[in-house]
Amino acid sequence: MAVLSLNNVHLTMNDELGKNKILDDVSLSFDPKKIYVITGPNGGGKSTLAKYIMGIKQGEEGKIALNGEDITDLNIVERSKKGIGYAFQTPARFKGLKVKKLLELSKGKGEKNIYKALKDVGLCPEDYLERTMDGSFSGGEIKRVEIASVLIRDLKVAVFDEPEAGIDLWSFQRMTETFKELNQNTDTCIIIISHQERIMALADEIIVLDKGKVIERTTNKKFLESMTHGKDSCKKCCSL
Repeated sequence: MAVLSLNNVHLTMNDELGKNKILDDVSLSFDPKKIYVITGPNGGGKSTLAKYIMGIKQGEEGKIALNGEDITDLNIVERSKKGIGYAFQTPARFKGLKVKKLLELSKGKGEKNIYKALKDVGLCPEDYLERTMDGSFSGGEIKRVEIASVLIRDLKVAVFDEPEAGIDLWSFQRMTETFKELNQNTDTCIIIISHQERIMALADEIIVLDKGKVIERTTNKKFLESMTHGKDSCKKCCSL
């Protein structure tokens, strides 16, 4: 049974040209203990889909279910309590909050270690746990702390929106290893929005979204092979 399912989801947003269809009849299912990478051209609806899953955006039509339970009308807080976690592409800054306190709040009654969570995203616990999340943090540091706050939770579904953005090469390598460990050691369904080939290589399945529609769903092997065999194949992924 799918841990997460979307059925005939439609979502429009207003812009200077009027109503713009961002998600167009999207139906997808995601299984536990799998890694999915959602990719596609810029503006294709990837981040909007991630926000819809988390409850940040609400669709006009369609349904979303978690372990068979209809959660369409639940907001972000209610979905979080049900076991969905989300790391923003551009993280919020929790001014005045220490890193240790944020991770403790995220962990709740879970048994995961806050020291390991920071190491998993390439941050030294001794240097960061007692730091206040203020203007002294770079965008990359804030992003890594937020990813750690998602990794430390016991989740049914974990969504990461371009986790590689603003992260140095060493930390990126550690993060990919952490995604592998999470996949191997838990039943969490991992959904990653990314254009990065090394993240696609982790995926059980790759989903291509363009103009709000799912245009392809395939294995990472087939997709990465298609990228190397011709420019036309790359166009369906992104502006690489």
